[in-house]
Amino acid sequence: MRLPTLMVAALCLAMTMSSAYAGIGLGTQRSVGGVMIAPDGSVRAATAEEQKEMAQVVRNAMEAPTGELAQAADRRVISLNGLQAKLKEAHESGQHLDTETMFLAGMQRIEYVIVDQENNDILLAGPAEPWMVRPDGHVVGTETGGSVLRLDDLVTAFRSVETARNNGGILCSIEPTPEGRVRLQNFLKNVKLRPGQNPAYLEAGMRQAFGPQQILLGGVATDSRFARTLVAADFEMKRIAMGLTQSPVAGLPSYLELAKNQVQSSVSTPRWWMASDYEPVARDEEGRVWKISGQGVKTLTEDDTFDKQGNVRATGRKNALASKWADMMTEQFEELSRERPVFRDLRNAMDLAVIATLITQQQLDHKSGIDLSVLRGNDSHVELASYEMPKTLEPQCSFVKGRAGWTVTASGGVNVNAFAVSENPVTDETLGSIAAASDASSRWWWDGK
Repeated sequence: MRLPTLMVAALCLAMTMSSAYAGIGLGTQRSVGGVMIAPDGSVRAATAEEQKEMAQVVRNAMEAPTGELAQAADRRVISLNGLQAKLKEAHESGQHLDTETMFLAGMQRIEYVIVDQENNDILLAGPAEPWMVRPDGHVVGTETGGSVLRLDDLVTAFRSVETARNNGGILCSIEPTPEGRVRLQNFLKNVKLRPGQNPAYLEAGMRQAFGPQQILLGGVATDSRFARTLVAADFEMKRIAMGLTQSPVAGLPSYLELAKNQVQSSVSTPRWWMASDYEPVARDEEGRVWKISGQGVKTLTEDDTFDKQGNVRATGRKNALASKWADMMTEQFEELSRERPVFRDLRNAMDLAVIATLITQQQLDHKSGIDLSVLRGNDSHVELASYEMPKTLEPQCSFVKGRAGWTVTASGGVNVNAFAVSENPVTDETLGSIAAASDASSRWWWDGK
């Protein structure tokens, strides 16, 4: 029997800060919400007509929430046993999964992991909402506008735990090449601006000298939607920081606006990256109920310097203005993620990495007696869709001319260290009162109290 490809990535975030959708006959992946991307890494803004067409494709491919799914819930509960049974059923029948399974019953966040020893199960609980398709193709909750959790990201998170452990976490960055840095420095050596001359006319030549930027990924399958989310969020963060796209949040100007007319270092350049940001994981005394809390994502910065060969090293120092911008993005993250759902997608991916790592690291599957082989990919019941990840992108960078030299803002990244979040839990006696009894209908999800 030929295994069906479960198009849980049918609604897949593509690589440039917007949603990409593939599978269920959705056609080319070059067209994504707001952006057109080719396999060679070239990127351009999608036209209004292209965005409209993409959103319609998504609407045609998914089912609208009905019944209880059409109502928001403060605490919806997912049974991992029931979810795996649903996946096995789809495998055996040769059918694609329904929308409610792909969107994990509309879950917005997972706040609790509950060990259900009586039923040899693990339960995931948190708020949920009905879903809708935005005009740019993103699938979000109707109440808060936050991106909905995805099954394919959960599966990828489980399958990435050991890879991430061996890699020091899940890492992503978009970096200039050493050769590009050298070419740029040689280009700038010959630049002499006359008093009052606008340096903007040099930027085309500077980008050409800089050349393509590398996409570097580790700790997660590079052909997964999860990986594309990391790259997309990194890409969009850099574009906002460098003023290459308009910030959608009034309280978050670009770094270039902050740095205008300020002293710029000629030997170092700021780097920003997004990292995990959680409170210590809490558990009850018996280790039956675990709570995950915190914003999930923060922005950090550090100055980089590079040698004559273009090789970069971290300085351990922070540029005051770059730190200010990082703090502003962290403070504005919730609003930013509503306006640009790719950042909420990033937090969702981080949340699911924390959940999968917590279950594995604390051996909650052994404590409950559940076999998670379906989600972990130890059998062939779930075959995720695969997406080509370009290895390079056309240069996305800005240049600031200051009184001491040029600053090139081009580096960024994402660092998901789920092990640090889950390894030192604290005890919270109040968690013993959290209950999520199984639903009488034996569904794989239900609304709890």
